[in-house]
Amino acid sequence: MAKKLPMKQRYAALTRDVHWDPTYVDAAAVFPHTSFEGIKIHDWSKWEDPFRLTVDAYHKYQAEKDKRLYAVLDGFAQSQGHLTVADARYFNAMKLFLQGVTPLEYQAHRHFAYLSRHLNGAGPRFAALCESIDELRHTQTEIHALSNYNKYYPGFHNWSQMHDRVWYLSVPKSFFDDALAAGPFEFLIAIGFSFEYLLTNLLFVPFMSAASFNGDLPTMTFGFSAQSDESRHMTFGLESIKFLLEQDEANVPIVQGWIDKWFWRAYRVTGLVAAMMDYMLPRKVMSWKEAFELYFEEQMMGGLFPDLAFYGINPPRHVEQAIAEKDLLSHQLYWTLYQFGFAAGFTTTVPEPAEMDWHSQQYPETFDKYYRPLWNKARRIQESGGRFFFQGLPQLCQTCQIPMTLTEPGDPTTIAQRSSVFDGERYNFCSDGCKWIFDREPEKYRQAWLPVHQIYQGNCGGPTVPEVLTWYGMEEGDNGEYVGSVEHRNWQRWHAQLSQQTASVGG
Repeated sequence: MAKKLPMKQRYAALTRDVHWDPTYVDAAAVFPHTSFEGIKIHDWSKWEDPFRLTVDAYHKYQAEKDKRLYAVLDGFAQSQGHLTVADARYFNAMKLFLQGVTPLEYQAHRHFAYLSRHLNGAGPRFAALCESIDELRHTQTEIHALSNYNKYYPGFHNWSQMHDRVWYLSVPKSFFDDALAAGPFEFLIAIGFSFEYLLTNLLFVPFMSAASFNGDLPTMTFGFSAQSDESRHMTFGLESIKFLLEQDEANVPIVQGWIDKWFWRAYRVTGLVAAMMDYMLPRKVMSWKEAFELYFEEQMMGGLFPDLAFYGINPPRHVEQAIAEKDLLSHQLYWTLYQFGFAAGFTTTVPEPAEMDWHSQQYPETFDKYYRPLWNKARRIQESGGRFFFQGLPQLCQTCQIPMTLTEPGDPTTIAQRSSVFDGERYNFCSDGCKWIFDREPEKYRQAWLPVHQIYQGNCGGPTVPEVLTWYGMEEGDNGEYVGSVEHRNWQRWHAQLSQQTASVGG
């Protein structure tokens, strides 16, 4: 009678034992992409998969989650659930999420699928395959979760076209274009570790909690459905870095350089999340500062990096500047979005007095001193029948592509500007971190597609703002000031009708 194998051996038989080494074709020809980065791998079998999933178990598990998710989405749509959201201003946060985050899920799906073919070991190949399917599922479920809002509110259409063309979306797009243009091991550190492990909780946990708090049941349900996937992604990222560090000591300085680079690149992308959390949620769950302190400073700086010190890994370069900016980042970036709201795919608002009081409590050292005066000025202009817009186009950072509106370390009143000269041409940067990244790979970053430059060169539909917005794929009502916008008028009209119907039934 055959003896039943222990779980670990059974898993190995179902997964690792189906792998074979090529004999009639050279291994370097089968796996051509895992040698040029300088990483040394001696034993691919040392890769550990703590979840020990098989294809059959994975798909059954995901199918059960999808059944629950789509039942919620259908019920929400049938019951006119969009009217239960806290305030129509909230939808602008979801527009930015759909335009800026959902396409990144699809980009991750594409490249993890690529890695599932080109990594030598069976373990990381299958892990990359599962993550690729996860990311495709996230793309689809995010679109489905938010598609119901597209029936009622502008700005949820053309999100894929906007991702490729709109100025503020070049920040996340350039991040993934950068990662997809890297080698396989650098991609693992860029996405699997620096983004998924170090910073994904900053994106998903506070934001999905805020969706619940603001009455957005579809987004909340999607977030919880995706969270178990994210836990596997974080484990994949951590296993990736541990595997590389344990294989050869020569890998340590290479990995350290990638951590330094991709922490800063990913951190700059999360600035959009900071603006959403602090300014675009009518009901606020926590501030960007609180989330950053909990999910990065406490969990990563206080927990992860002391463990990685065993391998000779130091905290990321420029991390102290990121910590110092936690009191400033969301205010500076949302003020930028507000000034250029005429060219955004959502509407922007002046914070209400109660919201500004909340900001004062959350940011006692900075908000009243530096940012309340700006918003008071914007409100006075608004109450006089005007609207404050920046007259012109901003200079962009060559690396992260954020408009040059961020300030000098230790001086919130002075715009930071750095520059490097390469091959006779000057390139500008918003920070020491972005300049350091450029100086390591100037041949790569000189090719950046900068929206402002492209507008001036005539490559964005035409020389006027309406022509550029048409090229972006935006329509009337997508942007500008919230008060009087299409979504504002619809929200008021539908709620007035709902109140009348309720009163009629009660009578």
